[in-house]
Amino acid sequence: MRHKVAGYRLGRSKGHRIALRRTLVKQLFEHERIRTTRAKAEAIRQPAEKLITLAKRGNKTEGASAVHARRVAVSRLGDNQVVSKLFDEIAPRFENRPGGYTRMIKLGPRQGDSAEMVILELVEE
Repeated sequence: MRHKVAGYRLGRSKGHRIALRRTLVKQLFEHERIRTTRAKAEAIRQPAEKLITLAKRGNKTEGASAVHARRVAVSRLGDNQVVSKLFDEIAPRFENRPGGYTRMIKLGPRQGDSAEMVILELVEE
């Protein structure tokens, strides 16, 4: 039984899973729309939305709190260019939105293995 076991394992080892999530979240912020399987999209949706909320709060504050928010984002994403895009372009778009920054659009099964495919994208206002 998997009672109270959080997260998606995605059939990978711990390090591979962390790298996969980090890469997919970076690609989502870089391209603002990615095509992936439903399980992977559900696995990265929550961390992506938390990072957008972190960026929104970091933009509202000044001084050490703003720097801390950027450092936390860099530690989670590992790329300064994506973090600057997140804080400078993506977060200001969602200033008046209380949540729900991503949208999942179902595409149907993939031809090779019938995995459910989705488009995960940032919501436009």
